Amino acid sequence: MSWGLDHGLPIVEATTPPVLTLTGPATSGQAAGLGDAVRMLLTAAETGVVVCDVAGIGPPGLLTVDLLARLQLAARRAGGRIRLRGPDPALRALLHLVGLPVEVEGEVEEGEPALGVEVEVEPGEAAL
Repeated sequence: MSWGLDHGLPIVEATTPPVLTLTGPATSGQAAGLGDAVRMLLTAAETGVVVCDVAGIGPPGLLTVDLLARLQLAARRAGGRIRLRGPDPALRALLHLVGLPVEVEGEVEEGEPALGVEVEVEPGEAAL
């Protein structure tokens, strides 16, 4: 598996989370280096989120789940979290099956209404 990260601290806009691109099949020895990369990206960015682009990671398996769990743990220890971009439906199902709560880009966060959803108000109440 390879991952895209330039040497040195990346230049990141304050409102745009940094992106870590994961490609190729996951292997068991990559978690430490990628965990360090997630911590470095969280330190450089003020968003508290690192987006992990997993569209090119290949067929999902338990090594992929283990890697993502370790990245999530590294991010949480650094005071942030990871968000997946482009996960395969099979990967999402596998993450759900093992009970790993990982945020997916484009999904509505818990407690927030979906975009474009209007809240119904009672007659006489002010619209929000």
